[in-house]
Amino acid sequence: MGGWGGAVRWGFLGAGRIARELAPVVHASRGACLQAVASRDVERARRLRPRGRAYGSYAALVADDDVDAVYVALHHDAHAEWVVEALRHGKHVLCEKPLGLDAGEVRRMADAAREAGRLLVEASWYRWHPRTLRAEALLATGAVGEVRRVWTGFTGRVEEGGFRHDPAHGGGALLDVGCYAASAALWATGWQMLEAVKSVELERGPTGVDLRGTALLQLGLATAEVRFAMADDVQQWLAVEGDDGRLDVVGSPYSSRAEPSVLLVGGHAEHFAPVDPYQLMVEGVSGAVRGDVDEVLPLEQSLRTAELLDAVRGSAS
Repeated sequence: MGGWGGAVRWGFLGAGRIARELAPVVHASRGACLQAVASRDVERARRLRPRGRAYGSYAALVADDDVDAVYVALHHDAHAEWVVEALRHGKHVLCEKPLGLDAGEVRRMADAAREAGRLLVEASWYRWHPRTLRAEALLATGAVGEVRRVWTGFTGRVEEGGFRHDPAHGGGALLDVGCYAASAALWATGWQMLEAVKSVELERGPTGVDLRGTALLQLGLATAEVRFAMADDVQQWLAVEGDDGRLDVVGSPYSSRAEPSVLLVGGHAEHFAPVDPYQLMVEGVSGAVRGDVDEVLPLEQSLRTAELLDAVRGSAS
């Protein structure tokens, strides 16, 4: 790595909304620098202010020897192709969620990461929030006893016309926001195996993608209700009930950023200062690339989430 002060040199594939949000975070992060950006519109790439090159070609960026790690911020259906291509060029990869369109794609990417000996991480940034980490730790150590019920959901509104309404680009609420709620149901139950998809209700829009849905899942001894929508008002929730108490992630469990947050455990409130989990993610993954820290989000967990989403989708067809 030859970035400024030994920093991990990041290259962005894509310069859309999410990349525009993350670029200033990389500029501000310790141990990271934004080296290069590629976009079909090279002027959009330049506006993210890379220290090195702005490219009009994704292939040119992944071949750039001055890039250590690639952030993939493309349409859902382009993730697998460019993750694998970046790995084949010896880059570490941070990829926007959902990592793949299905578990098969995730396995193919995981195989490519193992073959390349490089890191592959899904950018499910809420998992880096200290409140999320605290909730995971509490549940894993039995703070509420044996988990019996989980209620989790993420709803919002996405304007028509974008790629999230296009089935060819992997659109739909299940992949876009359902991945957050599904992953929470898994870690809240200690990554219990999916015993059954008890019921699924999906409402599809004019283009055929799912606009909203509810899935009732049996995860080990726990029942989890997972809701997701991209045609409703913005709401987020995560509550976990066990034999010995209840845990509530108050407010916005999946998008809390730069604001105080609260975790209720057995009626006791734990307060968390404002943080930027985007920056914690960038610094954490950069540290893992350097070998200074362990990765926070294991690839095996992303695969388990993809398998759960596959099961939900399969039960609805």
